[in-house]
Amino acid sequence: MIEGMIGHLGAVRRNHALEHATIAVLLARVGRPVQLLGRASADGFYIVGRVRAEELEAAVAEALARLRRGESYLAISPLCGTNLSLTGILAGLSAFLVARRSGRWDGLPQAVLAAMLATMAAQPLGRLAQRHVTTSADVAGLEVLSVEALRAPVPVYKVRTAWRGPAR
Repeated sequence: MIEGMIGHLGAVRRNHALEHATIAVLLARVGRPVQLLGRASADGFYIVGRVRAEELEAAVAEALARLRRGESYLAISPLCGTNLSLTGILAGLSAFLVARRSGRWDGLPQAVLAAMLATMAAQPLGRLAQRHVTTSADVAGLEVLSVEALRAPVPVYKVRTAWRGPAR
């Protein structure tokens, strides 16, 4: 059971890395402002945004090749939900702890300052969390099976992957 969970998490981490790298490549290639959203899963990842299927397929292929060549920095994104979640948790917790120690209104300036400092600390901590917890640039055995457009009010694509490397 634990081995299955570890394998599942490893798959999500690899797909999360490929999702980030794909979005980075897309943003660099498209040459026009585009809003993109990604979400990794154990069997691949989703991309939501107004891109053409051919653009996405080419970006996925390039992203995978570049990660395999060692460009692991592509797996880390300043736009990742990990950063946003960590920012919210740290800012809220620090403000709560500071405000709790002092009077309700008297502690407000210190609570705001604590939240601001926590927000600043969250960016490097978020990158660290991505590097060691939520993504894995070890994609040597990762294979892209398909890129398919899903029916939705906005363009949504599912990139399906499979692990062909050694058992984890």
